[in-house]
Amino acid sequence: MEETRAKLIGAGRKAFAEKGFAAASMDELTAEVGLTRGALYHNFGDKRGLMAAVVDQIDTAMALKAQAAGKKAGGGWEGLMAEGAAYIEMALQPEVQRIVLLDGPAILGDPAQWPSQNRCLQSTIETLRKLASNGQIKPVDIEALARLLNGVALNAALWVAASDDARTTLPKAIAAFECLASGALNTFRNNEGKVS
Repeated sequence: MEETRAKLIGAGRKAFAEKGFAAASMDELTAEVGLTRGALYHNFGDKRGLMAAVVDQIDTAMALKAQAAGKKAGGGWEGLMAEGAAYIEMALQPEVQRIVLLDGPAILGDPAQWPSQNRCLQSTIETLRKLASNGQIKPVDIEALARLLNGVALNAALWVAASDDARTTLPKAIAAFECLASGALNTFRNNEGKVS
């Protein structure tokens, strides 16, 4: 059963990336991997269910890549900013653009309700709790801050994906994300009274 699911997700991913959700044929998709429409319906319920599984797979991989960028940046606040920038930058990838950022919200609704986005939210909450315990961020509700930071990164990625010139939009989106996020940082005064 897992092998069948994996085949269908792989075929769905290819079809949705190449043709988009609306134009992808379930008969062609299933035939390509030697399965029937019945296998699709048994495993995913319908075409929308397959789309949800494909989006979950890609978005989960995006989150893992973003987290790896955060670890490479040393974690903490810098890591959180690197995660957000990496997530936004993935909007340049054609598969991510079409499946996750363009068709995904149109077919599956609000991305904030997707399981993959909720897993990402939990990771952001964990990072923010550590930053709060060290006094690095302002005293604000952690879940609210995590939801808003993740929302800013997601909306920046949506903007990049929908842009006529994604490569020109990308640095603007990342700079704005970092600017907005920096409002959460606590500022400290050194012995000379200067803000650092």
